[in-house]
Amino acid sequence: MRRWIPFIKKHPQVAVVRLQGAIGTSGRGGLSDRSVAGLLEKAFGSKPAAVALEINSPGGSPVQSALIGARIRRLAEEKDVPVYAFVEDVAASGGYWLASAADEIIADSCSILGSIGVISAGFGAHVFLQRQGIERRVHTAGKSKSMLDPFKPENEEDVARLNRLLGQLHEQFIGHVRDRRGEKLADNPDLFTGEVWIGQSAIEVGLADEIGHLVPVMKDRFGGKVQFRRFEQRRPLLPRLGVQAMQGAMSEIEERALFARFGL
Repeated sequence: MRRWIPFIKKHPQVAVVRLQGAIGTSGRGGLSDRSVAGLLEKAFGSKPAAVALEINSPGGSPVQSALIGARIRRLAEEKDVPVYAFVEDVAASGGYWLASAADEIIADSCSILGSIGVISAGFGAHVFLQRQGIERRVHTAGKSKSMLDPFKPENEEDVARLNRLLGQLHEQFIGHVRDRRGEKLADNPDLFTGEVWIGQSAIEVGLADEIGHLVPVMKDRFGGKVQFRRFEQRRPLLPRLGVQAMQGAMSEIEERALFARFGL
């Protein structure tokens, strides 16, 4: 029978949550509010001295980035727990949105941070269809329903409408970063242009707080006997079949393309 021994001091515990991959809604190994909600709830609910976010993400969906970031802030305030973001290869675009939800951002000297902007990419295939003698037929109720149809020639009205939408999303992103980083941000004209910074240069413009790594930084903050408890997404043991396998492969290709934008 185990005896209860009073007055034994418990060592502080840091909950470590890994946020790895592109941000979207597919949920296959990537990041979405739905896929990480349970991890974050458990991490903050484990009564830690702090929550450490291991971030390695090139970005993705602005909505999912905002939802995850808002969940982190809500839990941090409800549980009164400080949050530290540790950037690995990259925290860019939506990945930086997640990092800036933390109270402090710590990066490696080679980490890539920033890309505070919004992008929309597509393709145009109308010339190909014409050459193949294929006629595209589209019928809509509402003149804007076929905006930027890749099988129709691009028009100025659609581009202007898209630019308005991107501008509104960009303002939301900028507002979040300004709210979280405040006076730490440098007066740099390139800060919100989509530019990226590496390591020490990210600190100089206010996008990060220091160079360091998770274990030594947390030991410096909470003592040498600090304990770590990890929370990570579970990946399927067996590959999925049929359409799901194809969707998973496409998601992985898209994720690799996002990382490749930063030379990773």
